[in-house]
Amino acid sequence: MKTLSGIIIVVMMLALLGCGATKTVTRIETDTVTDLSGRWNDTDSRFVSKEMIADCLSRVWLTDFAVANGRKPVVTVGYIGNKTDEHIDSETFTKDFERELINSGQIKFVGSSSERQEVRAERMDQQEHASAQTVKKLASETGADYVLLGSIKSINDAEGNRRIVFYQTDLQLIHVETNEKAWIGTKKIKKDISN
Repeated sequence: MKTLSGIIIVVMMLALLGCGATKTVTRIETDTVTDLSGRWNDTDSRFVSKEMIADCLSRVWLTDFAVANGRKPVVTVGYIGNKTDEHIDSETFTKDFERELINSGQIKFVGSSSERQEVRAERMDQQEHASAQTVKKLASETGADYVLLGSIKSINDAEGNRRIVFYQTDLQLIHVETNEKAWIGTKKIKKDISN
């Protein structure tokens, strides 16, 4: 009986110690390279967007457009599909892409399809509710010259405790009027994951 009581006391003490465990959270810099699971993460997103932005800005389509039209090209973001078996929010790198291209001073962006719908609803609301001095005109939008489309794909290969994951991100700028592809960018990442 004493042995059983002793075991019960030890189990209860261990349970109490387990309940007292605390979680530690440490803030780290957002540009710190982290890869806990081997899945697509913020480091991959940043890496892909950085390289593709540099490539996009260095290609001849940009100067050809400016020379032919005497102005900066206007771009909008279309559908960037996730064709992997993971949940990937492609907006994390498309927003990086937009921001850096706008900040380059070489490209103008207009809202995406869903963003334009929200702005149009606001403009329609203003027609009825805003003062004549502040109401925004209808049919005065800047039309996009190019739409950015693309996808993220992955290939997985595993054997035993080792897994290889290959990611390929493809983006392309397509001229809205002619459907000509002005730029195609591809970035590949390969990860070797071992347990």
